[in-house]
Amino acid sequence: MIDVTHQINAVTRTVGTRTLEAGEARVVAISQTYNADLDDLWDACTNAERIPRWFLPVTGDLRLGGHYQLQGNAGGTVERCDPPHGFAATWEFAGEVSWIEVRLTEVSDGRTRFELEHIAHVDDERWAEFGPGAVGIGWDGAVMGLALHLASGEQVDAAEFEAWSATDEGRRFFTSTSDAWCAASTAAGTDAAAARAAADRATAFYTGVPDQA
Repeated sequence: MIDVTHQINAVTRTVGTRTLEAGEARVVAISQTYNADLDDLWDACTNAERIPRWFLPVTGDLRLGGHYQLQGNAGGTVERCDPPHGFAATWEFAGEVSWIEVRLTEVSDGRTRFELEHIAHVDDERWAEFGPGAVGIGWDGAVMGLALHLASGEQVDAAEFEAWSATDEGRRFFTSTSDAWCAASTAAGTDAAAARAAADRATAFYTGVPDQA
């Protein structure tokens, strides 16, 4: 389905914090550069007919101030929109509110960098349990889906992706992604042993393979 090693290495992952009105928030950031021009990548990220080809079906109003809903996942309100360079929106799921910010930057002729920050108030106990992989691994799956869509122009088959996720190669992708988020967490100052333990639990959640620790 995809070269797992190439995809893992094509992505940059960072972990940090940001001070909001309600206090300090965790920031999980992911980026990848695609062989797509700025306008095409913007369309892939904001066109309601195209988003389901690599992410999830979406309904609602994707304009500034509009409310969106991703099927079976988060919904929210578009708070900022600067076409074709980026947007920001709330990310509302399971009674909790966090935020996403997307930036698109043309880096060379025909190539554009996609950057996403997920900003959330996460208490220390929950962060210690799963670390940045709790959301980071999911976003890795999204940027991989976007890579597949942009490379082929076709829709990523959800059933095929789900079946692939249960294969050895799929589990290797999630495990490698979790390891990369562990490294990003450690680089941000998390104790190495604590980051490793959280990553192992996140890996077990995404792969369905029990944590052996």
